[in-house]
Amino acid sequence: MSLLLLVTLCVSALYGWVAWRLQRPLPGLSVRIMLPLALLAHGALIYLSILGQGDIRLGFGNSLSTILWLTALTYWLSSYGVPLARIQSWVSALAAVSVLGMAFFTEKHAIPNSQALALRTHLVVAFLAYGLLAVAALHAVLMTMLEKQLHRGALLQGGAPPLLTLEALLFKTIGVGFALLTLAVFSGVFFTEEIFGTALKLSHKTVFALLSWLVFGGLLLGRHFRGWRGRTALVWTITGFTLLLLAYLGTQFVLEVLLGR
Repeated sequence: MSLLLLVTLCVSALYGWVAWRLQRPLPGLSVRIMLPLALLAHGALIYLSILGQGDIRLGFGNSLSTILWLTALTYWLSSYGVPLARIQSWVSALAAVSVLGMAFFTEKHAIPNSQALALRTHLVVAFLAYGLLAVAALHAVLMTMLEKQLHRGALLQGGAPPLLTLEALLFKTIGVGFALLTLAVFSGVFFTEEIFGTALKLSHKTVFALLSWLVFGGLLLGRHFRGWRGRTALVWTITGFTLLLLAYLGTQFVLEVLLGR
């Protein structure tokens, strides 16, 4: 077994342990220590896998792992003062799977012109948008679960923040994520022509990205002018992120995993 694979398995196991501990009523101080260590080690693995050879090597495994790492990092940074243990547990479990995904779905081909600063900037902005909107989608899922509990007359479980707190966090996250997504979508049009010398093609990835941008933009407009909240906001959030998943990760999964290209 190679050293890199051993480290990958250890990081995945550490995330899994954190996810298990966060399900307990009192996770303990050990989680506060181990989760940052898992995030640091995960980030190092991503750097080695994507940039370790000097160029950029993105693929389904690397992309999925990067998005979930950013999601886990965001939840860790925002967890102080707001009890988000349940969502952190979900994210940690998903991150554990994504770390293994880097080992199974490796990308051997470098992105053309990957040394260009403009392209690297575009990719960083795009991944940040993905990560923040993934956070928003998970917030929406949790809010949907809590809303169903309230409708059944069930008490909120310990560690679950009130719906109004989650709703405020949801729209703050969507606002920043939408701004980054706007930069990613429209800078992609510019960078494609500037770097590759050709206009951006209307591919499935482009269409789904634009549809996702329209959905999140429509949600923010509806929130501002019509006061949208509750189930309406949740449905729009989950729909927008689903389209965003189909735009990039879905395309990569079909091409690399199903079609083997």
